[in-house]
Amino acid sequence: MPESESAESAESAEFAESSASAPSAASTGRGAEGKPAPSRRALLGWGGAGLALGAAATGGATAALRDGDTTASAAGSGAAVAFHGAHQAGIATAVQDRLHFAAFDVTTRDRTELVQLLKDWTRAAERMTAGHAVGDGAYGGLAEAPPDDTGEALGLPPSRLTLTVGFGPGLFTKGGTDRFGLAEHRPAALADLPKFPGDNLDPARGGGDLCVQACADDPQVAVHAIRNLARIGFGKVAVRWSQLGFGKTSSTTPDAQTPRNLFGFKDGTSNIAVTETDALDRYVWAAAKDGADWMAGGSYLVARRISMRIESWDRTSLQEQEDVFGRDKGEGAAVGRAREHDKPNLKAMLPTSHVRLAHPDAHHGVRMLRRGYSFTDGTDGLGRLDAGLFFLAYQRDIRDAFIPVQRSLARSDALGEYIQHVGSAVFAIPPGVRDKGDWWGRTLLS
Repeated sequence: MPESESAESAESAEFAESSASAPSAASTGRGAEGKPAPSRRALLGWGGAGLALGAAATGGATAALRDGDTTASAAGSGAAVAFHGAHQAGIATAVQDRLHFAAFDVTTRDRTELVQLLKDWTRAAERMTAGHAVGDGAYGGLAEAPPDDTGEALGLPPSRLTLTVGFGPGLFTKGGTDRFGLAEHRPAALADLPKFPGDNLDPARGGGDLCVQACADDPQVAVHAIRNLARIGFGKVAVRWSQLGFGKTSSTTPDAQTPRNLFGFKDGTSNIAVTETDALDRYVWAAAKDGADWMAGGSYLVARRISMRIESWDRTSLQEQEDVFGRDKGEGAAVGRAREHDKPNLKAMLPTSHVRLAHPDAHHGVRMLRRGYSFTDGTDGLGRLDAGLFFLAYQRDIRDAFIPVQRSLARSDALGEYIQHVGSAVFAIPPGVRDKGDWWGRTLLS
């Protein structure tokens, strides 16, 4: 389902200047008052290293991205996106250029260890999204022990890094076992997806108890973030699967052109914009009245790995390509329209056109916020590109949004001849971390 029409297009970002700061204890090996910083051994490994995370930040002045500002020039400046807030960053945030998404299985059965892991991840995320090293840094510490940070992002700006954490169904119950006493807290909106016609799902590319979505304008910054969180979680979580993405296929700023997917088409011109606060409240953010108080301010994520049959598409006539999407390939305008954002006349399209079947008007106005990315992962072993769309859609309730839209597409979409869904996962995305004392998952696990 390459970026369907279930959300309004736009991409806006807010920036607030932050003042230049002094070198941190992590970068100098000295404490905030110039005294030698405690070693990692003294701080009892990563859990203790988290105590040092409040030290003064390294580097020069950065810009913090917040909802509503239209200062687009800062997007390419290596700016930092504000980590704290009512909602997690990386949802209604201007879409970055690169993605590293990872799903984890929780291997510990100890609830206390799970809570500590989420606290440690939060402290590390606070630092990395600000452009700082994890813990005591990548060098300058105890030579006999591994450094706290892997080091490949040293010298790089924050690159608008956002880290977004989610909880999969397996965190609530797994194999019929309520490992952490959370079964009764699973939201109804975190629904299991049915098997859709045409699905060819690989279990090794789906599921997961936890997920982390890392988005940044520099792929090395995104990969560094996932790598360090996985390292912190060693012995408590294990990577189940991951996906690299490039070339965003969605936009969340109103004045930006809709990016093109690997078929060369603009898709999803009705994506929800960060400036549409009413639409975000109605279609994206969960509320206490929905039945899960701990999810208020959060959202629900559907992740689908969609393989594109590139070679078949490339031998298809231009007319058929445009009929399949219901858009012209040049401007991206709907059938019979002149410009990309002109309101489409769905009845003017073929009944099997992708836009006609996926547009909000075909689903009682229901919309999703999408942050999909293209991917290429070598070949499929048969001389064809292993390429496609990593589809990410945020919504208030999976049952009301993704499921009915995908049912319609799987049944009739002409695009189905050229794509196949091969990976799938759903996650509850908890509310944001409000301040430095807060942590991911506190509303569920405290």
